[in-house]
Amino acid sequence: MRDLHVYVDPAGPDGRGQDEVFYSRRADGPYYRWVYAEGAGGWHFSRVPLSRLRLRVLCVAPWNAVPAALRDRLGEHYLE
Repeated sequence: MRDLHVYVDPAGPDGRGQDEVFYSRRADGPYYRWVYAEGAGGWHFSRVPLSRLRLRVLCVAPWNAVPAALRDRLGEHYLE
């Protein structure tokens, strides 16, 4: 997918990091927060207002660190 970036927050809100929370953004579009909800059937997203996003602490996630199910979901979300 062109111009797609996936990020992680290494500190997380509790200072310990979160393995199952990712953020995405394509080109200059909005940011989305992706959370894995096992009981709800997989990856779910919500749009994140810039005022609530801590851009300075997000780190680019290597593509191989993104779970395969999330990669599939991102492909569905960001249709070409």
